[in-house]
Amino acid sequence: MIEVEIYAAGVRNLEKILELDHELEAVPGLRYKVDSNHDIVYLDFDEPALTIQEVRAIFRKLNLEPRIVGAVPAELNPKSKTQPLHLPR
Repeated sequence: MIEVEIYAAGVRNLEKILELDHELEAVPGLRYKVDSNHDIVYLDFDEPALTIQEVRAIFRKLNLEPRIVGAVPAELNPKSKTQPLHLPR
C-alpha cells in the first residue's frame, strides 16, 4: 500500500470536496479521506496509478495548492524512460 498525505488549504469547502471526489473516483485502486478540519487529504493506493505530478495537477485543476506532508513515496516519482549513455574511454 502506498500512502500520501496532502495539505491543501481550502479543501474543507464542500464544493471543493465534491469536485475532488469527482476527480479521484476515476482512479483505480485509490482510496482517500478528507480531514476537513485540517485541510488534509489522505490518499491510499494499492499500486501506483498516478505520479506525484499527476496528483498535484488534480489539486491545481481545482485551484488548490497541494503540499505533500512528509516524503513522497518512491513509487509515485516518475521513472525516466531514458537510459544514461556510457561513452567509451
